[in-house]
Amino acid sequence: MAIISTSKLITIDRYFAEEEDLHPHATGEFTRLMHDLILAIRIIAIEVRRAGINDIMGITDFININGDKVRKLDEYANDVIYRSMVRGGKVCAIVSEEFGDVIKIPKDYKKGKYILAYDPIDGSTNIDVGISIGTTFSLYKRLDPFSTEEPTIDDILQPGYKQEAAGYVQYGSSTILVYTTGNGVNVFTYDPTIGEFILTFEKLKIPSRGYIYSCNESNYFTWDENVRQYLDYLKMPNESGKGQYTLRYVATAVSDIHRALHYGGIYMYPASQNQPNGKIRLLYEANPLSMIIEQAGGRASTGTKRILDVQPYSIHQPVPFFVGSEEDVLDAEMFIRGEHPLQKK
Repeated sequence: MAIISTSKLITIDRYFAEEEDLHPHATGEFTRLMHDLILAIRIIAIEVRRAGINDIMGITDFININGDKVRKLDEYANDVIYRSMVRGGKVCAIVSEEFGDVIKIPKDYKKGKYILAYDPIDGSTNIDVGISIGTTFSLYKRLDPFSTEEPTIDDILQPGYKQEAAGYVQYGSSTILVYTTGNGVNVFTYDPTIGEFILTFEKLKIPSRGYIYSCNESNYFTWDENVRQYLDYLKMPNESGKGQYTLRYVATAVSDIHRALHYGGIYMYPASQNQPNGKIRLLYEANPLSMIIEQAGGRASTGTKRILDVQPYSIHQPVPFFVGSEEDVLDAEMFIRGEHPLQKK
């Protein structure tokens, strides 16, 4: 796989400018919003690189709305994104994993027409041991973009197919931003020597089928029988005596899905006895990751329906989550319906 798969050397600022030129009626509001968000990502990336030297490792005294212990880097990243976005005048509301309720823009700040939903740090349990972590984000327009009133709950709880843009950042061996506005998936890599994100993959496409599956297999006995049979099927030996698929699991969804984008395969977090509605949060995790996967030619499903068609009922709503190569996710759906080869034998 090439390190750079693009015909031109282009910074993310130039990319935004070229995208804006394609829309004659663009006001520049969305571009300025993205500049504010990219600034926050740059700041977080710098601190992640210094984790262990600075004071952002370890756990705080707080528990977030999802029952997870809040780590210092969670708190720091959440604060950086919030402060970067709230004063820019481009958003009218913010949803974060670290806040129990919708964050309203203070009355003395200008409000825009966009709604930002984000998970400041995905893979928090990996922070203190230097394993890849990430940030996910999703952008919507409020239903009436010209309104100056406070956004309603209907503005916030929009299905994923209405996203204006979605992306994730992986903080690993390099800092990588994967981003879509519904016109394909582009990948940018941060060059710390010049302080710029450089386009490294243009219109990235996921293979139609892969050979890797990613899941927390310790939950195997809490999953539905049909899901367990799908896992058994993936591990059945082929003619060489090896399993058909290989398990790779980082426990950072961003990293596991980023691998799938390049190599194909499936990432899954099924419903379980302990989490009957799943664990992955719809608004700020499942929706942005699903939009990226679909824009790359893959498939994103609850196991029974398209993720982007799910109507949210809560800002922290979880869903079962199966995403990756189209053929692999179709196979998983087939097993979940009970239509699989193992039952026919």
